[in-house]
Amino acid sequence: MPKKPKSLNPLTELISSSDLELLSASGSQLVEQIGLDVVRGVVFDILTGKNLRDSTEALTRRRIATLNLALVEMFIKGSANSNDFVNYLPNIATDILSKKNLSKAERWLAQWTLGLTDKAFQNVLRDNPEAIAEYRDRYIQICDEVITTRKTQKGPLQGEITFNGNQKAQINWLWMTYLLNTIGAQTLAIRGSEKSAYGKLFEKLVLGSLLHILGFKHVAPPPQEFEKVFWLSSRNEKRESDATLLYEIGQGIRFDIGFIGRGNPEISLDKVTRFEREISLGHSKFFMATIILVDRIGANSRIERMAEEVQGTIIQMSAGYWPKQVAEVLNKSIGFKHELLRMNDSEIENYLHKSMLKVPLEQFIGLSKAFGNHFVKEDQAQYTLFGENSENDE
Repeated sequence: MPKKPKSLNPLTELISSSDLELLSASGSQLVEQIGLDVVRGVVFDILTGKNLRDSTEALTRRRIATLNLALVEMFIKGSANSNDFVNYLPNIATDILSKKNLSKAERWLAQWTLGLTDKAFQNVLRDNPEAIAEYRDRYIQICDEVITTRKTQKGPLQGEITFNGNQKAQINWLWMTYLLNTIGAQTLAIRGSEKSAYGKLFEKLVLGSLLHILGFKHVAPPPQEFEKVFWLSSRNEKRESDATLLYEIGQGIRFDIGFIGRGNPEISLDKVTRFEREISLGHSKFFMATIILVDRIGANSRIERMAEEVQGTIIQMSAGYWPKQVAEVLNKSIGFKHELLRMNDSEIENYLHKSMLKVPLEQFIGLSKAFGNHFVKEDQAQYTLFGENSENDE
């Protein structure tokens, strides 16, 4: 086992505070970091039939690229502080992971330096702290074997890298191997994390934007008003609905949204049948129809017919201008009237664009009204509809 360096900073002290915030950001924190204009662009994309994963890929790549460079900085700073930093790095990680009550940043950095993600930690080590040391020894052995083979075949790797003018690290095969393994684990972890975080975040934002554009008022549950209002993520006696709409006394709609592809029809059907037909609010009972929003349904799927049998409707968000379809379903089921119903498809995109400028996105995810837009320029450029010139569209 390598000798422990005399002076050793925790891994989190080798990364800037802004990068640490990006590492462990929640959905609403991600909005604060990338700016509401960029988020409006993603919501607009989804309302006009684009896929969430495609629309958020640029944001995910930005986060991964930023954290890749943060890890390079961590390795250089650690090596500048101690020549034994890289040699001892697996042991640093093992020591950290043996502790309790770690922050997300502490846990993730330690796992990544051993080539692990949360999922791998659970599956490979079965969440057993005693297995960490055994895994560490195997990890070191495998890396050493690969490096020995590489040296024999390709020769030595050596050089120096300098950060900020005065912090230097000596490069060799071990340094590069541990760095690249760390970056690889980080990439897997961030992609898995963002798939969940963006999914939950944009479920609220898309539903809230849709219902606001259709003219309904966002309220907090339990509602004090019972006509043309909606709230998000309510929980009834059975299971959770993503949004509940009250149109008038006695009539309402439950909405459930999921960025579910055609490969998961059983999940879509489960969403159709999960809710009670009636709810009681105040002194009134409301008959509740159900609308399920999914990404795609297979061409030969029975889901739509089965949904109709339980008085539910499935709408595919991959269809162009699907918000008009929602308005049509509301018109048929509760007599809802809206200008979208009279529009040609060619008119809808411009209407949705102008309407999105007025949507209070911050309400739907609990951000302060004082929250200001601050832009990530490269990502903002991808969504020029909501960039610096958006006021000209009014």
